[in-house]
Amino acid sequence: MARGRLPGLLFILHAAARLAAEQEVENLSGLSPNPEKDIFVVRENRTTCLMAEFAAKFIVPYDVWASNYVDLITEQADIPLSRGAEMKGKCGTNESELELSWLDQAYTLKLSFLKEGHNTSRGPEASWKLSRIQFTYDSSERTYFKDAVSPGKHTASSHRLSALVTPAGRSYECQAQQTISLVSSDHQKSVQLLLSEVRLQPFDIPADFVFSEEHKCPVDQREQLEETLPLILGLILGLVIVITLGIYHIHHKLTASQVQIPRDRSQYKHMG
Repeated sequence: MARGRLPGLLFILHAAARLAAEQEVENLSGLSPNPEKDIFVVRENRTTCLMAEFAAKFIVPYDVWASNYVDLITEQADIPLSRGAEMKGKCGTNESELELSWLDQAYTLKLSFLKEGHNTSRGPEASWKLSRIQFTYDSSERTYFKDAVSPGKHTASSHRLSALVTPAGRSYECQAQQTISLVSSDHQKSVQLLLSEVRLQPFDIPADFVFSEEHKCPVDQREQLEETLPLILGLILGLVIVITLGIYHIHHKLTASQVQIPRDRSQYKHMG
């Protein structure tokens, strides 16, 4: 009888171990000096497999009754990601996921990542991207929603999303604010996700709590160029001035050392 139970017990223990590995997560947002920025880490087998740092806010339109109680008007809820968010996560070779919930699960954000290979003129290459966003919100929650018409749970999702595309083996970084549009189940309203101060890596993390080399977003690259271009031009201009002064000094020195031939022939007798 005991032997018959052994395989079942082993299966349960194995399943529990797998579940525990999938949900070995840490919310390290308290380490961030920016109160609006959150830090999340997913670990499997005591190894970091997903790291995420970002500030996030949702702009959610919803309907309320006008003062005449006949017409509907649209209000806007600004919902920040809470620092005390509960989290789940799982990592895979080609698919990873991060799920966050806050205010007693009135709000839930699920981010899905996908790594894929493709052929280029340089040969086969791999990259990863944010492939899906799902945001569930409860308009009956009173912190951000005030007297919503037909309050209840709604889900806003992305459609064929391909965001934060990054070469495999590197992390994504973007300090600038980015806006991603989601479509809500609440009469197809457009929900905006605002992301900023992003540093993300859902695959191929080289060591515990260590990001790989960053891949900067185009906006950050452009801003960096705009910051460094005046410095580069100033250095070039300074170098040109130094070279010009050096040439003038050398020319002046060579000219001064040459013997001056008098224009008056009568002065030749005094030479030599």
